[in-house]
Amino acid sequence: MTIQRNDLTPPLVLVFAAADPTGGAGIQADMLTLAGMGCHALTVITALTVQDTAGVEDVLAVDADFVSEQARAVLEDMPVQAFKLGVLGSVENIEVIAEIISDYPHIPVVVDPVVASGRGDELASEAMLERLRELILPQTTVITPNTMEARRLAARGHDDHDELDMSACARRILATGCKYVLITGSHANTPQVVNTLYGIRGVLRADAWERLQGSYHGSGCTLASALAGALAHGLDVSQAVFEAEGFTWQSLVAAFRPGMGQYIPDRFFWVRPSDDDSET
Repeated sequence: MTIQRNDLTPPLVLVFAAADPTGGAGIQADMLTLAGMGCHALTVITALTVQDTAGVEDVLAVDADFVSEQARAVLEDMPVQAFKLGVLGSVENIEVIAEIISDYPHIPVVVDPVVASGRGDELASEAMLERLRELILPQTTVITPNTMEARRLAARGHDDHDELDMSACARRILATGCKYVLITGSHANTPQVVNTLYGIRGVLRADAWERLQGSYHGSGCTLASALAGALAHGLDVSQAVFEAEGFTWQSLVAAFRPGMGQYIPDRFFWVRPSDDDSET
């Protein structure tokens, strides 16, 4: 018997992110999300973490040269349709990653600016945020901050960041050269979660989603990776944002709580049996 191989390669997305032993966030979440979006993830580990579903205890950045070698090896071997950046680990890693993506200006870049864990554990210093603004954001297609992250990114040494509204934050972030800013409403005190996509001419779309009960580990990773996957499939930014939001919301609806902390989104919600199926 001759086995027929499928020669159709799925879209390839290169992810720069930290490893999360729980599998709920970080590069493991990126891999699951991209697989759920019909993509194949190429993974560059930027940091190792000690964490559980409640919070992050420690972060060990990978050496910047080793980060560069990981990325260059796969980029010289395989064509990539999108980049996704999460926790980058150090100033030095930000610098080498900026250099790498600058060699591929035609490839869309999605940045999830992870400033802190859900519990509030710091994951990016002010020095790292400054280098992110200077080196990464001018090359970014879409950045996906929550409201707290948007204010931190927009502040840049100003002491008024708590007073900034989201439109002002978006304008400041866009001024760095970033093409689009998707500010998520997960941390806002609103009845619904409203995600707003900003471009240089203002609001492009605003989508309201039911606010679910509970706290979720890796929801931001899921959204940014799903967005990178949608862009890798060739969707325009506005449609890619909507598809990524829908995928993320469904994964949160199906989330499970394996530990004593946050829920973990189920990125394979679409293959799990429904309640009706379980009866049969």
